[in-house]
Amino acid sequence: MSVLGRRQWTSRLAACLASVALPSVRASESLKNVPPLGATLRLPDVPLLEGGEFKSATAQGQVVVVYWWASWCPFCAQVTPHIQKLWQAQRARGLQVLGLSIDQDLAAAKAYRSRRGYDFPSGWVTPAVEALLPKPQGLPVTVVRGRDGRVAAAETGQLFPEDVEALARFL
Repeated sequence: MSVLGRRQWTSRLAACLASVALPSVRASESLKNVPPLGATLRLPDVPLLEGGEFKSATAQGQVVVVYWWASWCPFCAQVTPHIQKLWQAQRARGLQVLGLSIDQDLAAAKAYRSRRGYDFPSGWVTPAVEALLPKPQGLPVTVVRGRDGRVAAAETGQLFPEDVEALARFL
């Protein structure tokens, strides 16, 4: 690993660690930009990494799990397989997943998903997406938008498998 590679890895790890609320950090700081429970959550149309587009209009009246992730995030590497399993198990019941990669390199995000066999709908956070749906602080971030268009759940940081599975209760 080159020195530059180590520096990039260290800064990325620090970004992931920022998602873990430390005792000295006030809750309001650790939850920056996380939409509050009950707030209306507008979703943008999002170009998907493997082609096609997530259309916000087709998500009306549906439960949508919005999941911010990155290929370099170790906590995302723990949660994403469970997001994939949730989507596979619940999509027939109407669950929609919208992954949002914050990777700076689009090719890295696509390669990460391909290597791991993830196929839940996932886009890339572009300035247009960020304008309507700003990324909360830390990674990963999981937000559930209920059928009524309001935030039903919002979590920052790593979730346990049973926590991800429990998101099906919003269906």
